[in-house]
Formats: sequence, structure tokens, C-alpha cells
Amino acid sequence: MLILELIAQGLVQGSLYALIALGLTLVYGLLRILHVAHAALFTLGAYVGVLVCNASGSLVLAFTCAALLAGVAGVAMFRLAYQPLLAQPPYVALIASIGLFIAAEEAFRIVFGAQGLSFINPPLQGQVAVGGGLQFKQAELMVMVGTVAIIGVLAWLQSRTRVGVACQATVSDPQMAESFGISLRNVRDINFFVGSALAGFAGVWVALLNNLVEPTMGSVPSYKALAIIVLGGLGSVPGTLAAALVLGVVEAFGTIYLGQLLDRNAIAFAFLIAVLMVRPQGLFARR
Repeated sequence: MLILELIAQGLVQGSLYALIALGLTLVYGLLRILHVAHAALFTLGAYVGVLVCNASGSLVLAFTCAALLAGVAGVAMFRLAYQPLLAQPPYVALIASIGLFIAAEEAFRIVFGAQGLSFINPPLQGQVAVGGGLQFKQAELMVMVGTVAIIGVLAWLQSRTRVGVACQATVSDPQMAESFGISLRNVRDINFFVGSALAGFAGVWVALLNNLVEPTMGSVPSYKALAIIVLGGLGSVPGTLAAALVLGVVEAFGTIYLGQLLDRNAIAFAFLIAVLMVRPQGLFARR
């Protein structure tokens, strides 16, 4: 029973990691930029979700507003901070991204205060029994169901629509794609919007699970998301999803069996170091 509970909790946590890291993977796959400021959009989505839900009482409206505003903010980040730097070495954009993330944390602290915000009446907190006696919060079940649904929609969009094919062509050969009439700017805007909207969506889920939003809540997820895209093979969407679930399960088991030696975050990075010593290209990357 304990093993099943740990696997289930690991999958819940891994689903959240997948939503956060997927946006990073989309950006890296298209532009080869390590978008650290992605975590600021995660925090923005959490704040927007709490504020909208408290004001309106509608969780659906909260998710919608969080995803839309995070998506728009992501496109603005790309156009203002990254687009002028595309001709520069990749580390220049990385430095700019770190600066954006730090500035965003301070902006959240100034605007919303350092103490954090919570839901007045937290939704989806009821317990649900699943076969075998496992107990989940409604929010935890919705995280897993929502992640599967979102990934399914993205997979369909990528393989069955003109926009998805255009994104794949842009990743493979930007110059050739442009010569066939594909607008690189539009593809990049869509890429940033979708990835950023996923981060905002994940921010609301984390706010629901913890009932707390604070300015620095994106710090640890940003590090873990970077670890996940490395584990999954840089730029690989399927690898990112698999790595996120693996990391969530490893953390869940490590918290029980290694909790007296290492905290949850240390376990995640110890696992990352161990994997990179054996497979520097990541768990799911092709050689």
C-alpha cells in the first residue's frame, strides 16, 4: 500500500513538473534558449488565479485568466528581451533571462507583498477514494487528468494542424521553413504563448494544492524544470514528460527512505547528478 501511495503522489508531483518544464522544452527546442524567466510566468499565473478566484468565485475563470495573461507576458518577454539577442551567443539570452526572473520576483514582492496570498475558500479540497484505498484531494486528481488532457491536445496540434507542422519545420530548418512562406515571428510568438500559458496553468494548480502564493515560489520549480529538460534530453517533448514523472516518483520515494539525510529538493538534484554521471545526454535522449 505504501508503494502505491508513493507512486501516486509522485505522479501528481510529476504532472506539475511536466506542465512547467514543457514550456521550457518548447522554447529550447525552437530557439535554443534556456528560458529561466519561465518560472516568473508560473508565479504570475498563480497570483492571477488566486485573485480572480477570490473575486469571482469561479475556478474556470481563474485558470483562463491565468493562462491568457501568462501567455501574453511570455510573448512580451520574447519580443522585448530575447528577440534582440537571437544573433548573440546563447549565454547572453541566459543572462538576460536570469535578470528578468530576479526582477519579476522583486516586482511581485512590491505589488503583492512579501507575505503571500491564499484562497478565501479553497476549491477542490475534498477527499476522493480511489481503488485500493488510496486517498486523493480532488485537486490532485484534477492535476493528473488535466495534464493528460493538455498533453493530448498539444500532441494533436503538433501532428495534425498546420501550425504544429510549421513549428516542427521551424525547429528543423528555420531558413528553409521561411523560404516556404512560414512566418518565423508568428511561430515563435505562438510557441512562447503556449509554453507560458502552461506555466500559468501550473501556477494555479500549485496554488490550489498549497493554498499559498508567494513572490519566490518559482525559484525551486525553475531549477527543477531545468533539471527535467536535461534529464529528458534537451528539446525532447516526450523525454521531458517522462523525466518529469520519473523525478516526481524519485522524490516521493526519496522523501520516505532518504528524508533523514536529504530534503526533497536535494534528493531531486542528487538524482540529476547521478544520472548525468552515467548518461550526460540525459535519460531519454538519443546518442
